[in-house]
Amino acid sequence: MAARIDHLVTSGTFALDGGEWDVDNNVWIVGDDHEAIVIDAAHDAAAIEAALGGRTLRAIVCTHAHNDHIDAAPDLARATGAPILLHPDDLPLWLRTHPEHTPDGTLTDGQELTVAGIVLTVLHTPGHAPGAVCLYAPELGAVFTGDTLFQGGPGATGRSFSSFPTIIDSIRDRLLTLPGDTEVRTGHGDPTTIGAEAPHLDEWIKRGH
Repeated sequence: MAARIDHLVTSGTFALDGGEWDVDNNVWIVGDDHEAIVIDAAHDAAAIEAALGGRTLRAIVCTHAHNDHIDAAPDLARATGAPILLHPDDLPLWLRTHPEHTPDGTLTDGQELTVAGIVLTVLHTPGHAPGAVCLYAPELGAVFTGDTLFQGGPGATGRSFSSFPTIIDSIRDRLLTLPGDTEVRTGHGDPTTIGAEAPHLDEWIKRGH
């Protein structure tokens, strides 16, 4: 059975630096009829488990550790036995949400995760958060960007642990070098493509200064 991408939207609250915002998050499930990984276990572990439909969950991959991307991860891990994977540079953010439950494993730049016969390569893309990562799956023609790149520009960098020059470097060097027809599966909102976003880099830089 060929690997595919399943999509779930969950809703909850993003909280940082004393503020709270209602958000809708994209949860991505990559796999086949037998096994899968979850990218960003947001808000509703029961809904994510239901979307898995009994498939073996190989890993819960966190693109970064803002609470809205990880709040359901421990409950999903307990329900499925799957390990939670996070880049270690985001551990301080993780511990703000889950001080009692540390991740089970780390993500490193260039690491390869295999599920349903396809490989997802970890790209460390700091800026929105120090340990932000994207996952590139060339066999699916997709990159899962978390909050690093959206339709219309970079993720937000106006809060703690973030840096606008760093996210621009990450996008320029790690993402815009991918094939133009690569579909960008984002942490919030609609998908886009690398080719649609690449021409606007200079605009983002001017806007960000």
